[in-house]
Amino acid sequence: MLKQKANKITNAWICQITREKVKPVFGDIIISNGKIKDIIPGDFKAYLKSNKTQSNDSYDAGGRVVTIPLVNFHEHFYSRLAKGLRIKGDMSSFYNILKNLWWKLDRSLNLPMIKASAQMAAAESIRNGVTYVFDHHSSPDNANKSLKIIAKVLKQCKMRGVLCFEATDRNGNALSNESLNENTRFLKSDVNEDIKGMFGLHASFTVSNQTLQAVSKFIYENDLGIHIHLCEDASDNVISKKNFGRLPLQRLIDNNLLNDKSVLAHSIHLTGNEYKQIEKYQSAVAVNPESNLNNSVGLMNFKLLPDNLPILCGTDGMHANPGKSLKVIFLLMRHAGFSFEEAFNRIIKIYFDQIGFVKKYFSDYPLLNKNERADFLIWDYIPPTPLNAENFWGHYIYGILERPVHSVIQGGSFLMKDKQLLAVNESELYKKIYLQGEKLFKKFN
Repeated sequence: MLKQKANKITNAWICQITREKVKPVFGDIIISNGKIKDIIPGDFKAYLKSNKTQSNDSYDAGGRVVTIPLVNFHEHFYSRLAKGLRIKGDMSSFYNILKNLWWKLDRSLNLPMIKASAQMAAAESIRNGVTYVFDHHSSPDNANKSLKIIAKVLKQCKMRGVLCFEATDRNGNALSNESLNENTRFLKSDVNEDIKGMFGLHASFTVSNQTLQAVSKFIYENDLGIHIHLCEDASDNVISKKNFGRLPLQRLIDNNLLNDKSVLAHSIHLTGNEYKQIEKYQSAVAVNPESNLNNSVGLMNFKLLPDNLPILCGTDGMHANPGKSLKVIFLLMRHAGFSFEEAFNRIIKIYFDQIGFVKKYFSDYPLLNKNERADFLIWDYIPPTPLNAENFWGHYIYGILERPVHSVIQGGSFLMKDKQLLAVNESELYKKIYLQGEKLFKKFN
């Protein structure tokens, strides 16, 4: 990896966060030892008239907007080599999509393929301004040390992650035990300052009561959260009720699996009362709108969500751009009849819910203030009108999120500079990724 320190970022709109308010200030960021040493306010009008050249130890943002890093709260790195596979079998229902694509894919993965998938996902993430990721991994036939491989890729790219393995009983007892063991092994031996862990579960309809009880005991003893697919499709309710006599959410409650460190991905097919139950435990719901549209499973009814239910944004492995997903959530709320004010207020809540949740795992997640980690994004967006605390969200939704990320700084080093990745050698990387993708393509068929 080519490392390039960022010592000073000049002429930037720095979107600092204090007390759940974004306050843009134009000026310079001084970086030392991976942290923001100082923020020096400047005069934007004076900058507009200036023709000064920059010194060698500084980087001129050119009036662009700087924000905190994006976080992807529900990813599937293992999905990346799925492009272009020849899918045989019925794909007319969600269950058949799982059976004929994803469950076939995850059992085809070996360790080199897992590494290639993670490398591709990491490169895509950095390009989209994601330097923190909550990944939900599955490779049942090659579970052992699979999370360690993903963690190593994240470390090489200077990203931070919260990892887990999808525990499931759908493949029989032996592989069920392997999925449980990979979670416990990783949580006991591989977590550190930059890599954290949760306990992964696939979905209620593929997980036995015995497995839920075992996971419950482990997370209680180790103060952990779970990461699970919850009611992504109506079939989760139907099959869970038929096979276990309980609806998915009730099974989680019965087994004491809900807490304020848990991610419940999707959570579409729930009642208003069920959302209130989740709110009581302060577990977070991760919304993945493009994946839901792609799988034709329905969309979340945002009007049912209680005011204090934490809402996060994920991509479900569809892509690596949760910023784009947040914009889609905004548009879906407008489509559902929310006023502009209501939709903006919901987006603002999600923005700060996400900060609150990621801080449960990384207490030093930065908010662009002095003495914090130097983790931030420079967007390829120069405000065409004045930018201030009152109109930031209009700029964010209609301007910033419509533009690509220009540069990414993590721990005081550029991971991407002027849209060129420095964290990896992309041209060489994709040659290696293709070799693994070709092997998967042949094996899948």
